[in-house]
Amino acid sequence: MARKYSKKASADVERVMKKRKAGTLKSGGSGKTVKSRKQAIAIGLSEARTEGKKVPSKKSAKSSGKKAAKKTTKKAAKSTAKKNTTKSSAKRSTKSSSGKSAAKSSPGHKSSGRKSSKKSSKKKS
Repeated sequence: MARKYSKKASADVERVMKKRKAGTLKSGGSGKTVKSRKQAIAIGLSEARTEGKKVPSKKSAKSSGKKAAKKTTKKAAKSTAKKNTTKSSAKRSTKSSSGKSAAKSSPGHKSSGRKSSKKSSKKKS
């Protein structure tokens, strides 16, 4: 069976691990010292990848891209659903408020259009 990682790549990871153990390994972005073993391995593999050594490509990056795409489609669906509900509720409120006068409705209570129409029909008859 063939090796997944070349000997040179494993030597790079070993070198990075020794740097971490000595406390001289710095992270690329912030420049802070690396304390995590997993982060040190990731740095070593990343360096080996940039040098063109035999290292498998990142699998998590591909799956996270798919997840990100799913999340964006879900967000888009939710936003359109929210828009539709706000439009329909706005239509309901305009219809119910157009038939009533402002003096009849009590200021502190929310009432649906059905209840108020029943009350008004009872009062009239």
